[in-house]
Amino acid sequence: MSIRERLSGNEAAATAMKQINPDVVAAFPITPSTEIPQYFSTFVANGTVDTEFVAVESEHSAMSACIGAESAGARAMTATSANGLSLMWEMIYIASSLRLPIVLSLVNRAVSGPLNIHCDHSDAMGVRDAGWIMLFSENNQEAYDNTLMAHRIAEHKDVMLPLMVCQDGFITSHAIENIELEEDQKVKDFVGEYHPEHYLLNKEEPISVGPLDLQAYLFEHKVAQAEAMKNAKQVILEVSKDFEKLTGRSYGLFEEYQLQDAEIAIVCMNSTAGTTKYVVDHLREKGIKAGLLKIRVYRPFPGKEIAKALSHVKALAILDRADSLNAAGGALFEDVTSAMYVNQTHVPAVNYIYGIGGRDTKAEDIESVYTDLLEIIKTNQIENPYRYLGLRKEAQNNGL
Repeated sequence: MSIRERLSGNEAAATAMKQINPDVVAAFPITPSTEIPQYFSTFVANGTVDTEFVAVESEHSAMSACIGAESAGARAMTATSANGLSLMWEMIYIASSLRLPIVLSLVNRAVSGPLNIHCDHSDAMGVRDAGWIMLFSENNQEAYDNTLMAHRIAEHKDVMLPLMVCQDGFITSHAIENIELEEDQKVKDFVGEYHPEHYLLNKEEPISVGPLDLQAYLFEHKVAQAEAMKNAKQVILEVSKDFEKLTGRSYGLFEEYQLQDAEIAIVCMNSTAGTTKYVVDHLREKGIKAGLLKIRVYRPFPGKEIAKALSHVKALAILDRADSLNAAGGALFEDVTSAMYVNQTHVPAVNYIYGIGGRDTKAEDIESVYTDLLEIIKTNQIENPYRYLGLRKEAQNNGL
């Protein structure tokens, strides 16, 4: 039976880690993810877990320690945000190229500079193509649930890739919400034990990790990573089905909210989906057929499935909480529109960059996007596909 509790997103992630009881956690504090290893360290100190907790001197060292632990055959976890993830950058690629199923809690925050400690997705977008599976979480419950599913996905023999569970800094990480926790033993049974096939401490099979890999082999190894990422999509769905049997909570590659008969729709990720659902309900009361597609699985990107789900709408807005600074829209916009093009699905689409540096995105902001979509349907024209949402008026008046 599920246990009713009230936790912040960081507490939820730490509680999931406690129930998983990994072999090694290596971490360095950075706002707003600091509480995750802080809470977990108390579980270590009071003997609730028997995890080896490594307090390192930097985030680069945290990921390096996780890589060493996983290479040795241990199950390893960590947490970070923004500049911390940036400092891990070299090791992020090494973890995925060595096919090490490390699990990282990424509490999304703006990457400096200028210095900002609040939420946007620039940290996650900076490593979106580094070979990590990426799950996004609308609320504290999803942050907890995604963490429980993470090892089952990452450690699958057909995947063996690291995985990061994303949630919005402060918006969910520090906000206390009602949550349903699972019993410790049920979690342990669901996650299972980690038994890697190849690892450094296996004396029966001496191996090297991270050898020189030049022209003759690196190409094939990168293709193997890409194939593993493709395999992850089906594994995620299988694990989600098992999780539903355990908890009754259902997850897919994405969530369709009032989308089946929608004429206008928004695509977004993480906590903004909650605000958008509120607006959708409000517009539906007015007879406006608005809908939402909330991305849960960003890598592997479920392009074919997304194109099919959106094929019937008349106008579409993709919301990016990070700007790619490329004069051609944000990363999610590029991924969605590319997927729709490849799958021969044409829907008029616009991109909105929003919420940079923790800028509040209110219900009226989201409603204005739906209003713009109605105008696109009415005029059959898109004057500017690259837009900003919630920008200060003086900046807009100066032509930004």
